[in-house]
Amino acid sequence: MCVAIPARVNSIQGEQAEVGIGGITRTVSLQLTPEAKVGDYVIVHTGYAINVLDQQEGEETLRLIEAIARTA
Repeated sequence: MCVAIPARVNSIQGEQAEVGIGGITRTVSLQLTPEAKVGDYVIVHTGYAINVLDQQEGEETLRLIEAIARTA
């Protein structure tokens, strides 16, 4: 099973971005989403941002993931 999760882009350096996911930061590649900007939400899978989301969709998805984690 593969899981991709939304993360907020905090900074960009070339083709790499620092993204935040629930207080954790990671560096991901923007090779597949060069249009991503600081402040955007991106879907992250295996170290790559694979899609850019609008802010509402990104925040709602993160809320749903947090709710699922609380009930587990």
